Amino acid sequence: MLQSKSFLAVDFGAGSLKLAEFEVNEAGGLRLKQYGIKSLGQEGAQENSREATILKALQGMIAEQGFKSKDCNVCAPGFHVFSKFVKLPPVEQSKVTQIIQYEAQQNVPFPLSEVVWDYQILGQTAGGELEVLLVAIKSDIVEGLFRVADAASLKLQVADVSPAALCNAFRFNYGDLEDCTMLLDIGAKTSNLLFFEKGKVYSRSINLGANSITQDFAAESKLKFEVAEKIKIEEGFVSLGGAYEEPENPNQAAISKIARQFMTRLHIQVNQTMQFYRGQQGGSQPARLFLSGGASIMPYTAQFFAEKLNVPVEYFNPFRNVQIDPTVNLEELARVAHSMGEVVGLGLRNLAHCPVELNLMPESTRKWRDFNEKKPYLIATVFTMVAVVAVIGLLFAQLGSVKASKLGAISPKLAAAVARDQEFSRAKGDLDAEKTKLDKLGALTADRYYWADTLPEFRKVLMHVEAVASNKWQTASGIWIEQFVTPAAPDGVPATGSTYNSSGPGVGSLMETAIEQKYNIAVAVPGGAGATTTAPVAPSTDVSTVFMVCRAVKGPNDSANSELMYALLDNLKASPIVDPKETQVGERLITDDSKYTFTFAVKVALKNPLKF
Repeated sequence: MLQSKSFLAVDFGAGSLKLAEFEVNEAGGLRLKQYGIKSLGQEGAQENSREATILKALQGMIAEQGFKSKDCNVCAPGFHVFSKFVKLPPVEQSKVTQIIQYEAQQNVPFPLSEVVWDYQILGQTAGGELEVLLVAIKSDIVEGLFRVADAASLKLQVADVSPAALCNAFRFNYGDLEDCTMLLDIGAKTSNLLFFEKGKVYSRSINLGANSITQDFAAESKLKFEVAEKIKIEEGFVSLGGAYEEPENPNQAAISKIARQFMTRLHIQVNQTMQFYRGQQGGSQPARLFLSGGASIMPYTAQFFAEKLNVPVEYFNPFRNVQIDPTVNLEELARVAHSMGEVVGLGLRNLAHCPVELNLMPESTRKWRDFNEKKPYLIATVFTMVAVVAVIGLLFAQLGSVKASKLGAISPKLAAAVARDQEFSRAKGDLDAEKTKLDKLGALTADRYYWADTLPEFRKVLMHVEAVASNKWQTASGIWIEQFVTPAAPDGVPATGSTYNSSGPGVGSLMETAIEQKYNIAVAVPGGAGATTTAPVAPSTDVSTVFMVCRAVKGPNDSANSELMYALLDNLKASPIVDPKETQVGERLITDDSKYTFTFAVKVALKNPLKF
């Protein structure tokens, strides 16, 4: 849904907190008003201190930079999220949710009662299988995000996950790329690898993050994590490998080797994922790689992956199709844009429909939030209802006395009016009875010409089918009615069945049954779905169905005979005098009783039965 006011997008990453304020511009696009990034240090990746750390960072950024909006979308980091792509067999739409819940029970490594989970159907394979992204996160983690938002006086609207937000940001900015493209987001604790190809997407979370470079360097140099992280950012780079002269700076020499070892392990995981994507997901060889995430800008990272993967490497720009407010420093934004993919993906959730729309908001939290929003209105409603009841009570007391006096005045007039109404009702009943008799007489008069109108219509249909078949077969064809059977009897004979050429009661019914059995015309039994036996019906003098046994000149082959039979059925159903729902053809053709002709039967249901 389009939003007119500004809103916040918060990425609670493992190593840093990223905050941005967006609004919808005049063209319906996304505009960045301001942003901020704050490092969380080692505490941001530790569960016992993480919630307090991100709350302090969030409150500080809001106060320092003056973010005004209160509505926000948040993103949980990759190391808190379980995600998996599953394929479901083709099933009825009503059973999809049930099967996905079963898959969640089988794949999520925690009891479903302890997690918040959601899914997104991403597409369908050529074989009809559904491709589903399954995402889950521990309930206490999501509740922690809500506690942080509440403590910062923010109103949380959407709880998303890193892979989904990156997918939406990439599709929004690079939707013009059709061939296979990879996006590698290198985070502090985990990395995300996404594949995009012709509208389909696949992602995998890799349990490798750039914090391991800092930890190894800190252990080797005997430095605190914060000091080692600062040196890594300011002086670190990825070693080029092979024979090269080591840097004179000992910190650079140590970090470059550790970084190359990390990138090598990451490359192995990327390469394995590429093989799985191509072999198991039916994907193509990637044509390019985009890098994102805070660790991706370490010098020579792009050159390392370009050499290893032999594909062009670029840095992901999530603001490619986003309008930037004039107050934003573009030079500073360019230095951190590669790490803002999740933030842009969160902002797009308020703009329009996104390719992946997950919301890991617990149902209990959602209900409680909705209740708190409605609480002032509920209180006001209660007070209003009390006031209304008091006013209505006073009003009814006054109306009661007025009613009593008026009732005494109008009672005699009402009695006279009731007597006149009863007299009018009797007269109207007599009139309706005479009108019904007249309508019956008119219907009987009109039915005198019933068969004179019906039979020429049947003849027109037969001639049309015959002409079409002759033209298609390039030879003369023929089709005519050999038997014409009506279940009801004319001239007041009891409805045991007769035909135009029968001599007594019961013949029509017997011939009807014989035709049904000979040509295998299914007759439904009332109350039994799908039954194919003849059931007794209540006696009637109406002709509502006609059984026609047709004989036709054989076509070039058996298939042509069937086509002719079904062509007659289709044309009869299209006739204005025929009920198409009840009209049916026998499933059996009789071709062995004549060398040149075959017979079949049609049960024709008339829209307007003939009454006797």
